[in-house]
Amino acid sequence: MVRGLYTAWTGLRNEERRMDVLTNNMANADTTGFKKIDATSQSFDRQLAVKINDVTVGEDTVWGIGGVNLGVKIGETFYDMSQGNFRQTDDQYNVALSGRGFFAISTTDKAGNTSTKYTRDGDFTVTKEGFLVTKDGDFVLGQGGNRIQIPNANVVDVGIDTQGNIYAGNTYVDRLQIVDFESYEALSSYGENMFQPVEGARIIASEATVTQGYLEMSNVNMVTEMVDMIAISRSYETNQKMVQTIDKALEKAANEIGRL
Repeated sequence: MVRGLYTAWTGLRNEERRMDVLTNNMANADTTGFKKIDATSQSFDRQLAVKINDVTVGEDTVWGIGGVNLGVKIGETFYDMSQGNFRQTDDQYNVALSGRGFFAISTTDKAGNTSTKYTRDGDFTVTKEGFLVTKDGDFVLGQGGNRIQIPNANVVDVGIDTQGNIYAGNTYVDRLQIVDFESYEALSSYGENMFQPVEGARIIASEATVTQGYLEMSNVNMVTEMVDMIAISRSYETNQKMVQTIDKALEKAANEIGRL
């Protein structure tokens, strides 16, 4: 009975984690370039239940009496890197990627340490000095890893072709650094819609194409998320009722049967 209580508790914990992941997805449904996160569930390894020191068959005899499942454990979370829909903005500094790949962004933390992060969010703009930056002010990197600076950015028409080459009028400026990774399992999230490589990450060439004047939106499907939310809520309630049922049985055992 107590084991059943523990099993139901593992179910509650697992559904709480799934709900946390789901609500984070829903909160970022309008975040440009956001990639949905999915959570997996795993069953604890089955354990062989045995009887030991059974006096009816001998003191040192061990008898198998079947398998025992100890409930569910939280599995891994992973990113759904499927393509999001495009939204037309007609902003010359907005770009979207078609296919596998990421823009390279230079970020600086509060301690002043600079590092390169990667994103699908192409909602860029320019500073008064002409540097191409994200909406948070992080610098967009060019092909050689340098910051992209567009001369006369506020007075010229800027063109960006499908390969990411940037032109100010008829003058070539730079090329967006667009890379891909051999495995997306080697990426961890950084902020809302950026990623940073972990140990073992391998950068490879990207075959993505660039579309100017568009943004890639989140790939979160709100209808699917709402359906999943209902399923998680019902599963949570089921485990909750199981805990309540076992608790009542234990109370009766302690207060009524214990008197006999």
